[in-house]
Amino acid sequence: MPKHISIWFFTGALLLIYGIMILGVGVWSLSHPPEHPVVLANLHIDLWWGVLLTALGLLYCWKFAPGKES
Repeated sequence: MPKHISIWFFTGALLLIYGIMILGVGVWSLSHPPEHPVVLANLHIDLWWGVLLTALGLLYCWKFAPGKES
């Protein structure tokens, strides 16, 4: 009988991929600041969201990994 993979594992994988991409853009924007930054650029929201999405993605991938008993 084939094992089923939880949809939450795929959700975690997407969050992880998006988090790494957004975090990469945030790190790049720190080293290459724009000539005309937006008003709240000093908050570096791309870094915060990148870290949050990466952490949530890792958590979901770990918790709902295929083969792991729920």
